[in-house]
Amino acid sequence: MFGRKPAPVEKAPDGSYPTTHPGNLETGGLSSSSDTSLSAAVPCPPHTTERRLKGRIDAHIVPYLCILYLLAFLDRVNIANARSFGLEAELGLQRVEFNTALTIFFVPYIILEIPSNIFLKRFSPRIWLSICCLGFGIVSIAQGLVQNYAGLLTTRFFLGVFECGMFPGCFYLLGMWYKREEAQKRFSLFFSSTSLAGAFGGLLASAIGKMDYMRGYRGWRWIFILEGVVTVLFGILFLFTFPSFPEEATWLTEDERAYVKARLEADQGKNAAERKITFKDVKSVLSDVKVWLGGLMYFGLIVPAYGYAYFSTTIITTYKFNAIETQLRSVPPWAGAFVLAMVVAVVSDWMRHRFLFAILPIMLSIGGFGILFNVHDNVDVMYMALFFIAAGTYSAMPVIVCWFNMNLGGHHRRAIGTAWQIGFGNIGGIISTYSFLPDDAPLYRKGYAICVSFICLSAVSCIAYAYTLWKENKRRDKAVHDVGLTEYEKTELGDLNPEFRYML
Repeated sequence: MFGRKPAPVEKAPDGSYPTTHPGNLETGGLSSSSDTSLSAAVPCPPHTTERRLKGRIDAHIVPYLCILYLLAFLDRVNIANARSFGLEAELGLQRVEFNTALTIFFVPYIILEIPSNIFLKRFSPRIWLSICCLGFGIVSIAQGLVQNYAGLLTTRFFLGVFECGMFPGCFYLLGMWYKREEAQKRFSLFFSSTSLAGAFGGLLASAIGKMDYMRGYRGWRWIFILEGVVTVLFGILFLFTFPSFPEEATWLTEDERAYVKARLEADQGKNAAERKITFKDVKSVLSDVKVWLGGLMYFGLIVPAYGYAYFSTTIITTYKFNAIETQLRSVPPWAGAFVLAMVVAVVSDWMRHRFLFAILPIMLSIGGFGILFNVHDNVDVMYMALFFIAAGTYSAMPVIVCWFNMNLGGHHRRAIGTAWQIGFGNIGGIISTYSFLPDDAPLYRKGYAICVSFICLSAVSCIAYAYTLWKENKRRDKAVHDVGLTEYEKTELGDLNPEFRYML
């Protein structure tokens, strides 16, 4: 299960390929007969190599998605930085009103996930994601101009409207370009934009905070305004340059597009990119128990993830640092999370395995919360626990999303399933916003206990998901291989195709 490469496929004496081979169960993909026929049908163009072609794809896809999600996450969580510079006092927020402002973001963010992915498929990622980027950039600027609690609630709501498509849309797009054993490094690099945003946000806030009262605006307002302006500028640029699906990539030649399509079909099956998503598709995907387990895995990690993103600076403040020192102290744990996430991604792709690389970081995060729950008089130990929490949580999340996403075959199942996982999972964001209340300061034991409980839910769901995949792969290996399905039927089935094998 944990070897670097599957055993090679050898021809039988009659020149044919065997129906199964040992690598399928571990690495996922189609059974080898389908894999071989699809990949052999469209060879790599003679003017390039597969490695060079992947390098070009990386250059055209990954940087755009990383920048987009960095901006989205920064505009979403910079309210935590703004809090340190007087947002609550100037707007006159009382008791849990700050927490409510965090919560209102998640209402449209959750409800509109699936519709957003449907629009993304209909209008193309370049158009849809660029418009969303422009939208949440403008809202971020407006957030810096609000004068009262009602204005803050309104801007946070519309921030959720425009940001709802960022995460599932970008993950969906990545999944349509890369084979499953190639995906984790790219997924984690993209997802780790959140860690970079957290680190960058702390540094930027510490600098912008020094602009307090410049042109009559408090420092917290400048945080929203300047970061919003940068987002709008990138949104305009993305309208003309943002990548789309392989079928629409004008920077690839026709034979390169054909090869990219063939190599993905060999790994995942045909994707029915040209067909519109129907209500029947939605019903079919949501009736799959694996899809529900995928949602629970992510849901369990969202609570500690947003708990940390929104309240880490508040927790650090209890260590008796001033506003500038708090922002600077928030940077190293985010940087550590980025490093561990990339190490986990590289090793996970190398071993072509996901389960262990989800469960081990989860255990690290549990350890971090355990320290904070029990240790209250040693600042160095408590600060170290923040490293464990950030690194563990933000290393496990990209593995879980990539694992689930890449085990969904076809455009329609992946578009719906990814949006469902992110949408359902982000209900945990609402829970996180009320986990760390002012009355619980400075120990926040209730918040830590809530986070540990939901991480354990994620761990149990991971185990159940892995067992379900293993059991289904075994069942398909023992079943009749040639069931007489047409290519159209295989395409419609996606990962439900009997020839498909799930990656563990």
